[in-house]
Amino acid sequence: MNNQEIQSVKQRFGIIGNAPALNYAINVAMQVAATDLTVLITGESGSGKESFSKIIHSLSARKHGQFIAINCGAIPEGTIDSELFGHEKGSFTGAVDSRKGYFETTNGGTIFLDEIGEMPLGTQARLLRVLENGEFIRVGSSKTQKTDVRVVAATNVNLMDAVEKGKFREDLYYRLNTVPIFVPPLRERGTDIELLFRKFTTDFAERYRIKPLQLTEDAKQLLMSFPFPGNIRQLKNIAEQISILESEQNKPIDAATLTRYLPQAQQPNRSLALFPQANGSAENFSERELLYKVLFDMRRDVNDLKKLVRDVLGNEQDGRQILHNHKDLFDSITPENESRPSADVGVTRFLPATNGAVRPETPPPSETYGGHPPVQIFDDVDGDINDVTEVEDVTHETEEDDSLSLERQEKEMILKALRRNNNKRKYAAQALGISERTLYRKIKQYEIDEE
Repeated sequence: MNNQEIQSVKQRFGIIGNAPALNYAINVAMQVAATDLTVLITGESGSGKESFSKIIHSLSARKHGQFIAINCGAIPEGTIDSELFGHEKGSFTGAVDSRKGYFETTNGGTIFLDEIGEMPLGTQARLLRVLENGEFIRVGSSKTQKTDVRVVAATNVNLMDAVEKGKFREDLYYRLNTVPIFVPPLRERGTDIELLFRKFTTDFAERYRIKPLQLTEDAKQLLMSFPFPGNIRQLKNIAEQISILESEQNKPIDAATLTRYLPQAQQPNRSLALFPQANGSAENFSERELLYKVLFDMRRDVNDLKKLVRDVLGNEQDGRQILHNHKDLFDSITPENESRPSADVGVTRFLPATNGAVRPETPPPSETYGGHPPVQIFDDVDGDINDVTEVEDVTHETEEDDSLSLERQEKEMILKALRRNNNKRKYAAQALGISERTLYRKIKQYEIDEE
């Protein structure tokens, strides 16, 4: 296919862009359209996979037949067989009449199965029979029927990974993947981002009779460097949002203005974030270690506050006398190399330091979770100075016996959380970063009186 034919297809189907990967995908779709081969279109969500299924159908010998697009992830598992293959009267509750399925009504046409990776395994077996023999059986029937339907499938997940996990049939994967087409994500299409943005803002301006927006050079560079995880769909939403809110601006949109509309410019999430461990689950992370991660962060803040007070008082005569009178308090300041956990630590464990204070211990590499910290905490320490001092007193209790009782510390953390939240378990659990069910179990375990 020459470049002129590709441009003609772009105009016909409203595809904008000149990225080499995009042109190659269109070229493959044009060549395979004249055949009856099954096509598997892969690409991220929002990258425009459905447009390629329409190209294949419109340029094929089936162009006068029916084309139907089905989202496999949007149909409930209990009804998808009936939707695709039909059912007989009385085959299940609510089947008051016989019904034809899509493979029967679209005979001679094309079916586009979007999100094919979400299809149940039982339905996958029925689909495989259609692809191999052109045969299907209605739900509740024993009669085999014939159909002549071309299947174009699409997915935004890695089907080979799904095959390895037992969620997708391997034989169906190879049957669908006769001709693969990869639709590139928007972030890999270079200047196509600017072209699409201009198209969306122009269309929106014509629809609502407002002035089309213009971008400065720095705004264009910012736009093209943004990753756009939502691809074309996300770009369109941003373009329409800016068109509405900046329509009265009489000058081009600069980078500072554009930044306000990009997700990266939003405030960071300061809530508790759990990261999966090596086995893919964050739920196995010890609640005890989570509580002590919070405890350590609070102790670090108290340690920094002590340093600040010591530095301020140390410059005055009266202040030096205060430091001398409370020597035991300020001598407990943890050295700088012990005040913060190592960045490479997956799970921070706490052991008594030589002076009785709590210090972190870095576990060996085999105990880290694939080199990634399973927990990151972004919450600032809430409460006043008296609340923080209470936590410091907890750590100093270890000086008496030179050992740290994890059970006692955990119980005291739970008690403090309950008191601060008026014994409401829901809010106390949120403050501790654990589930309400886990908190209830801990309350029973430690026989905590909530009244």
